[in-house]
Amino acid sequence: MAKKFGGLGKGLNALIGDDEEKEVVVAGASSLNEIPLAEIEPNPDQPRKNFEAEALLELSNSIRQLGVIQPITLRKVADNKYIIIAGERRYRAAKLAELTTIPAYVRDTTDEQMMEMALVENIQREDLNAVEVALSYKSLMEVCNYTQEQLSDRVGKKRATISNYLRLLSLPAEIQMGLKDRKIDMGHARALINVVDEADQMDIYSQIIKQNLSVRKVEELVRKLAEKSVDDEPVVDNNGGTSSETDEYLLLRDMLTDLFPSNNVALARNAKGKGKITIAFKNDEELEKLMELFDSFKK
Repeated sequence: MAKKFGGLGKGLNALIGDDEEKEVVVAGASSLNEIPLAEIEPNPDQPRKNFEAEALLELSNSIRQLGVIQPITLRKVADNKYIIIAGERRYRAAKLAELTTIPAYVRDTTDEQMMEMALVENIQREDLNAVEVALSYKSLMEVCNYTQEQLSDRVGKKRATISNYLRLLSLPAEIQMGLKDRKIDMGHARALINVVDEADQMDIYSQIIKQNLSVRKVEELVRKLAEKSVDDEPVVDNNGGTSSETDEYLLLRDMLTDLFPSNNVALARNAKGKGKITIAFKNDEELEKLMELFDSFKK
């Protein structure tokens, strides 16, 4: 697993001093320099793909007036060649402002460390859309071999929050694009995740767009759909006792009760064998414990 690193830069504290050309050494083997824009290239693995033109122009105008207040972070890959770790938006705005150099921290990092820092820096931004955040979490877990619990510690987010974002990536591509383009919000998407059938997901998604449905209304539609998911035939539940209970069913019921003693576990099936398992939880703390338990099954 990759090392955990501290701050991604020391901001304005590293700018103290009258000599702009002076190299300032900061924590993490970083140095602050004025780097020619012509020697800088964007990170091809940059998790952020969309840069709003109007906001970029506003930042460019600000840079013309005040300069670049917060340095970007670079990795030196060769003589007179740098890759952006963090700050591509500032880099783009500086080019629009026709600057020739930009203040930058130069860090000595590996490919994996560069990827981690770029992802973490982007995750902390508030203007990323939900899909970009989800993809960043997924990339961090893959690149750094993090579990969800380790990632939670690394980025300072609750485990449940990370899990909810990652689940968005299981939605159909059209719905993900709708979330990315802000046609729907996170609440709509979280409700749609609970719909098993993709055709039903798309049907409800279309209703959201056409009728401008609220999140509460979508949750209601999803709940009604779930109630109809089991056929209208006699259902066997864990409080019942009918002849359609198989040995496998009884064994599974006992296993679930043993595994989740603190949760209300409901197991239901009809005569054809179709059914569902429901594990209830009362709050985020109970949900966290459930996630930890599920993680332990993977080991």
